[in-house]
Amino acid sequence: MSTQNRIPVHEPEIGEEEIEAVVAALRRGEISGTFGQALPEFEEKFAAYCGCKHGIAVTNGTTALQMAVTAAGVGAGDEVLMSASTNIATALAAYYNNAVPVPVDSEPVTWNLDPSLIEELITPRTKAIIPVHLFGHPCAMDQIMEIATKYGLAVIEDCAESHGATLNDQMTGSFGGMGCFSFYANKVITTGEGGMVTTNDDRLAEKLRSLRNLCFGQPRFVHQEAGYNFRMTGYQAAMGLAQLGKIEQIIEQKRRIAQTYNTYLNDVPGVQTPAELPGVRNVYWMYAVSIEPEFGRSRDELADILREQGIDTRTFFCPMGQQPFLQEQAGYRDIPCPVADHLWESGFYLPSANSLDEGSIRRICDAIRDAGRF
Repeated sequence: MSTQNRIPVHEPEIGEEEIEAVVAALRRGEISGTFGQALPEFEEKFAAYCGCKHGIAVTNGTTALQMAVTAAGVGAGDEVLMSASTNIATALAAYYNNAVPVPVDSEPVTWNLDPSLIEELITPRTKAIIPVHLFGHPCAMDQIMEIATKYGLAVIEDCAESHGATLNDQMTGSFGGMGCFSFYANKVITTGEGGMVTTNDDRLAEKLRSLRNLCFGQPRFVHQEAGYNFRMTGYQAAMGLAQLGKIEQIIEQKRRIAQTYNTYLNDVPGVQTPAELPGVRNVYWMYAVSIEPEFGRSRDELADILREQGIDTRTFFCPMGQQPFLQEQAGYRDIPCPVADHLWESGFYLPSANSLDEGSIRRICDAIRDAGRF
């Protein structure tokens, strides 16, 4: 298959506005450090978009999570409950703080963390919960926050895939004490690399800004705490501002793509399409499906067939309980996660670039339908 006809999983949407913004920031000398106009403006506007008082821009979504766990006071031997089905970055946030990530299995409709399983996993060592808004569908935050309040647990939302997603008109990233976003090239909006922590807590915001910038003290080179060098550059922030100006248009495109896929796939046996529960705006970071036995072929068999026709796919995440280095960690808890394990075997996402037209989506869906043995 010619690469000219190949449909990739994702392509970033970068226009002249982003290029001009980055060049202007470079000309202003906003190369490194935390000075200049683009960085504070991006932090302020992104936080406001999420319904939060503070935004703290960092190098990427992984460091956003790591720093948030540190700011929450989680340390050696503590446990952090989190979605079992997630990018490894979520688990690393606990791991790099010498804490133990504890997987909470997925529920089978949205594939998010199942809140009904949380309480039975809480121990005296549990200090925080990290719900992951998987593929752009918000978790059941009302239930999660109620449990967290009952047990005095910090809540750090992993919003890497959910920029602009809402639950009862409230943005993800504004429910918990902190929300962590990624601006990697395939995210809803991008700065190439980059991330952000949002919060409404003034004390946490001050702590996060200090941690991001090496915890400089008074005098400047005396450090009372160990910090990180997790600073975002000014020209990345300038690109983020240009992207933020388009975010609702981008989300509209993503929702259009998902609705078109739904139209062509809703009657294909054995293809579970992504949910959108009442009161939710799913931003469909990627259009994710699960290939069930009724389809007549495995997920991997279907992926091979699609690849031969120039259609790229990407599997769901390997669940935390199957990650070898976590199994070797001191304090590891072997928690059964059958739903997450099944999703690892059955789930993949289809091409989801914002520019994808109906003809391309129909080609993909026709190829799926023709491959089925139902």
